[in-house]
Amino acid sequence: MGLVVTAAASATGNLPPFDAGALLSQWGLAPVPLVVTVWSVGLYVLGVVTLRRRGDSWPVGRSIAWGVGMVAFYLATSSGLAAYDTVLLSVHMVQHMVLSMVVPLSLALGAPVTLALRTLPRLPRGWLLALLHSRLAKVLGFPPLAFGLYVLSPWALYFSSWYDASLRSTYVHEMMHVHLVVVGALFFWPIVGVDPLPGRVAHPFRVLLTVMTLPFHAFLGVTIMGQKTLLGGDWYPRLHDGPLGSWLPDPYDDQHLAGGILWGAGDLVGVVFFVVLFIQWVRSSMKEAEREDRRLDRLERLAAAEASRPGAAEPE
Repeated sequence: MGLVVTAAASATGNLPPFDAGALLSQWGLAPVPLVVTVWSVGLYVLGVVTLRRRGDSWPVGRSIAWGVGMVAFYLATSSGLAAYDTVLLSVHMVQHMVLSMVVPLSLALGAPVTLALRTLPRLPRGWLLALLHSRLAKVLGFPPLAFGLYVLSPWALYFSSWYDASLRSTYVHEMMHVHLVVVGALFFWPIVGVDPLPGRVAHPFRVLLTVMTLPFHAFLGVTIMGQKTLLGGDWYPRLHDGPLGSWLPDPYDDQHLAGGILWGAGDLVGVVFFVVLFIQWVRSSMKEAEREDRRLDRLERLAAAEASRPGAAEPE
């Protein structure tokens, strides 16, 4: 989204060698990510303030998760990751993982739909409820469909002409980032299960879907590492003929690194998400046990009260 300084080859001519300093210093003024970030954070803060003013509480952890997601989004689309994402495939792969996993997972944990339903005026709340109950929402929230889109779209991206087009077209480049975030959101949001969305499933199935993503990321990463042809065609070799050629790594070595990043980062985030789901599962089970205990206690009290009533039938 809005990577105005990265998609054209001419924009890479003055970039210094990529390192931690360049990651922090090579910021681009990308209007769309800036506007999206400011408005998203501002509306979320407004919702939390509205709740607190009327005496309701909102979990701090959800606010932190939302903030982490928006910061990750802005870093991925405006920092050095954005400046170098068409120069080094390895940098692009880091950006890919942030946009497709870290951002959607963090935003889902922030529960913005729940916050909106609790704070919006009556008419906009009705519109949101109508959208949540629409056929489109039910189709997009169907877990097997979301899972298929999530695990297969990276293969379509890297092993078709789409990736090469994203390097040469600003518009396609931006749409690729939109796609990564949207597909990640379709997969993570119902599985996280915090917001009242279509497609939410039982905790065991959530854990199963998460575990099933791990081999797909690993296999894709290994496949990229073993490729004998370069992703993006002649894009990266041509950069060696320009002013960046003095410090750019060998394209095949960088592609090998990119595959390793996809493999390792995908497994790492997947394991973290698995832990989050497991904790949710345990908490849900504990709450269910507490509800069952209260129900049994209530039945026992009713039985005791019935037995103590005058004239209660004596057991024969």
